[in-house]
Amino acid sequence: MRIKTIIIDDEPLVRSSILRALRQDEDIDVIRECGDGVSALDAISREHPDLIFLDMHMPGLTGLEILDELNGVKMPVTIFVTAHKDYAIEAFEANAVDYILKPFGSDRVERAVARAKVRLASSLDDSYTTRLLQALAAVQKQQQYQERIAVPVSGRILLVDTKDIDWIEAERNCVQLHVGKLVYELRNTLSGLESRLNPKQFVRIHRSTLVNISKVKEIHPWFHGHHKVILHDGKELRMSRYQSESAKLLLGSLSQ
Repeated sequence: MRIKTIIIDDEPLVRSSILRALRQDEDIDVIRECGDGVSALDAISREHPDLIFLDMHMPGLTGLEILDELNGVKMPVTIFVTAHKDYAIEAFEANAVDYILKPFGSDRVERAVARAKVRLASSLDDSYTTRLLQALAAVQKQQQYQERIAVPVSGRILLVDTKDIDWIEAERNCVQLHVGKLVYELRNTLSGLESRLNPKQFVRIHRSTLVNISKVKEIHPWFHGHHKVILHDGKELRMSRYQSESAKLLLGSLSQ
């Protein structure tokens, strides 16, 4: 029995790459290719595929929204296709869900298909659907965090990517975003802004300071249990001795 397969991705080149990798596999029968979420949802509902390659971000409906709509329906074995290296992959790996990271080669597709065949041969139970939905929930939760912050600059609104922010400090009734040599002021509390940022990206190292983990170069012991946090541009920040969880996160990121 051949494996009915649907390839779902809004990039024609990506679909072609997956299709090319599958052509040599006599067990795979690619029955549809979809370039948007709406047509993909319709195809899955009508064709009941055994296997789908599902892009995370597409026009119409995202890959996550497609799975959300299918909740309660018997899920096909799903191989996610994503360009995100961070929270999406962590969610997939934590729930034993397979993924392909763009850009990829034929060998990566073949390995993913081999694992899909093992799942199909063992017959899927409710635990697979549960793991799939748990991965979905984890990614959705992460995506609720802000990736851009709107700040007023000279009568206009500038959108600052959070990944570009080095550190954030509280300044009276405002917060200051330090982005390279630039400083943007925003009327907000540090706690209020912290709640909207991904805790895997920003950690509080002092009651008045948040730091972007990816911008940290070194951590030096200081006095009375305090530490100095050195950023890649040489900026030195003080870390309170009470921020032990932040220290663990920072030390973990530096050891990778």
